[in-house]
Amino acid sequence: MRLEDSLDKILIVDFGSQFTQLIARKIREIGIYCEIISHNKIIKYKKLTKNVKGIILSGGPLNVYQSKKVKFNKKLLFFNVPVLGICFGHQIISKEMGGRVKKSKSREFGLAEVRKIKNSILTKNFFLNNKGNVWMSHADEVTRLPKNFIVTAKSNNSKFCIIENSKEKLYGIQFHPEVTHTNRGKIILRNFVFNICKIKKNWSPK
Repeated sequence: MRLEDSLDKILIVDFGSQFTQLIARKIREIGIYCEIISHNKIIKYKKLTKNVKGIILSGGPLNVYQSKKVKFNKKLLFFNVPVLGICFGHQIISKEMGGRVKKSKSREFGLAEVRKIKNSILTKNFFLNNKGNVWMSHADEVTRLPKNFIVTAKSNNSKFCIIENSKEKLYGIQFHPEVTHTNRGKIILRNFVFNICKIKKNWSPK
């Protein structure tokens, strides 16, 4: 048995994003063990091991309605562990929980300003003067909020930029906190891991 098998961990579900490895690196840099699993394999999960304390759904190049290409296990949203959806992952959560996702009028790629609407554990200490500069890369957008979710931040092109259902521990963000272009993005990942998933530091790249 590997030592890693006994550690509390974050499970990252990879939907083909070029940034998935970067998400893992950022999580490990803050002292938490994590593992990446393909969305094609996660479909077989009937239950999680007890040391999975949180799930991150990565971005990806697909559309959430490409059901023949996207393999998603909806049970992941109901395992009673916190879930953070990033970009494409954000859209998956929104669609599966009853919201609506559709193609944007134009692809959003590059820096954008996000404005805080409500306080959230996920974004604690992230905003400066209620604003944040982030990196967007998406061609689809959430156009209807899922039931029992609230909006905590918006941008000019994404009125549902950060959403959450804190009771069910489901969180979605349209931008990429893992890239350096997003100022202070690691704070969001830290908040998710430490304040929402309640994991203590247990890992060192050394």
